[in-house]
Amino acid sequence: MPDSSGRNRAAGKKGEELAASALVSAGMEIIARNFYSKYGEVDIIAIDGETIVFVEVKAWASIDFDNLRYSLDTKKQSKIIKTAKYFLFENRKYSNMSIRFDVVFVQNNQVTHLASAFTESV
Repeated sequence: MPDSSGRNRAAGKKGEELAASALVSAGMEIIARNFYSKYGEVDIIAIDGETIVFVEVKAWASIDFDNLRYSLDTKKQSKIIKTAKYFLFENRKYSNMSIRFDVVFVQNNQVTHLASAFTESV
């Protein structure tokens, strides 16, 4: 019997698969999955026209926006932004593109895409 962390990983992987499929169906091109740096991880990196999109996937049995606020707090956003900058540093061919940070929620096989969910604070 898998422990709860094993179930969470399996749910997360399934959620990422559903999110990636939804993004491709919306016309995006997936260029990386589970990109890691010393700063953190970005679940999906995609191209949407002339924009490179860094996507955080949240797969939950039920979406509670109070929980979202805690799971995607400024610390988590900072890690995603730093990882995105690292990706762009390592992949300079994308450096002239616009950048966007999206969140995709997956709940009971339903996918909700929130484009421009957060931005980098200046």
